[in-house]
Amino acid sequence: MARFPVIKTLEQFRWSWPKTINRPTIQHLFHLKFINNKENVVFIGGVGLGKSHLATAIGYQACLKGHSVLFTTAIDVINAMSAAQSVGNLKNELKKYLRPELLVLDELGYLPIDKTGADLLFQVISHRYERGSIIVTSNRAFKHWPEIFNNDSTLTSALLDRLLHHSETILIEGDSYRMKDRIETLN
Repeated sequence: MARFPVIKTLEQFRWSWPKTINRPTIQHLFHLKFINNKENVVFIGGVGLGKSHLATAIGYQACLKGHSVLFTTAIDVINAMSAAQSVGNLKNELKKYLRPELLVLDELGYLPIDKTGADLLFQVISHRYERGSIIVTSNRAFKHWPEIFNNDSTLTSALLDRLLHHSETILIEGDSYRMKDRIETLN
């Protein structure tokens, strides 16, 4: 029901790969207290550093502990909400993203979001504020988030205000793990 693309666990994570990662903070997240407190987690870092892996592993752990979880990409939320809005079913579609105790929003910032998409995603984040936890993965630093949301700094500020008020931000730095073999053959 969580719709994980693949199952990932903390034990599978390669701690030695990222150049910068706060291992104790991440391991603490696996106690899942942030879900009970309706707090959020934001993973920020370049591609191939394990953001989605960690978000999935936390979500999977939450499922094992009896929490309801939904894993999706930011663009899939926007597309589903937009389609629902066009047929007058936005309220019901929104409930799908409000119902789980933990919503994992993967890949925020990888594709541009137009004004309508930004407004729809804001509704999800705004309605979940202090009612349910969100894990967001993004390849963009917060200062670049207005670019994600159609350069709407007002909407971006309001979204970040709600998302970050009760949250843990994890910065991961380094080179893409998926490209490591390619990089090693080029050297």
